Amino acid sequence: MADFEGVVPAVITPMDAKGDLNEEAFGRLLESNIEAGVDGFWLAGGSGESILLSDHENRQIARIAAGVGKGRVKNIMHVGAPTTERSIKLAEHAAEMGIDAICCVPPFFYRQGDEAIVEHFRAVAAAADLPLFVYNLPRATGVEITPDLMAKIQDKVPQLKGLKHSAATFAFVHSFSEMGLSCFIGSAVLFLPALTIGAVGFIDGPPCVAPELWVGIWKSFKQGDMEDAMSKQRRAYRLLKLIQEYGFVSPMKALAGRRIGMDCGSARLPGPALPPELLPRLFEEADEILR
Repeated sequence: MADFEGVVPAVITPMDAKGDLNEEAFGRLLESNIEAGVDGFWLAGGSGESILLSDHENRQIARIAAGVGKGRVKNIMHVGAPTTERSIKLAEHAAEMGIDAICCVPPFFYRQGDEAIVEHFRAVAAAADLPLFVYNLPRATGVEITPDLMAKIQDKVPQLKGLKHSAATFAFVHSFSEMGLSCFIGSAVLFLPALTIGAVGFIDGPPCVAPELWVGIWKSFKQGDMEDAMSKQRRAYRLLKLIQEYGFVSPMKALAGRRIGMDCGSARLPGPALPPELLPRLFEEADEILR
């Protein structure tokens, strides 16, 4: 199995009628994506509703994903939490389940200095002793991992493997790559451009509902067919914009549910549900893009 690279969907977390994790739907969605050729999964990240999940649900996700994907794809489990102690416990459990790597946001809500941020990552990574991917998501955490801060983390955290870069400064992709880190771009729109400046792949939610489109971009790029890769990237942009138009998480769950033939629920509160009367138009527009 290849190293960490390529198309890594930030998979949604399907919910049942009571709003609980739907284990069967989750396993089926993972299997569907694996059959489509994805290279891994980013589990319980932002598109997976991350901090809206209980620690028990996070443990369920790690267990199911490890069972479905072990030896077939690279599973990267998000263990970020408001406290270092909770992150450590989730990291330990991920390692016990056989997850391939962990990812983690920096401490959030209470602003911390660089030393505290580095210590947080050091403690979490040491607990699992798995490859660590930093989740650089400043619009949600209020903390941007710049190359200077990443160098401090790199110096103190031997498990550091790379990051998901979901910050605005696109040029940092090149900087992180030059540091020897595996940098995934955190944008379905910027997949192809990021590959040209050193990214090893990308991580975002929309690919879990139409993985074939982004797998096609990756294959065309690897084969040197930039014209085909650019054409598919333009289609990918149209699908992303459609999903964003309808609210992001709930439309992704609707499209994922249609893909696997099981209801995947709606966004967990306070996320908005998608009005049922809008579903036919969402499906019709998605089909037009994907056909």
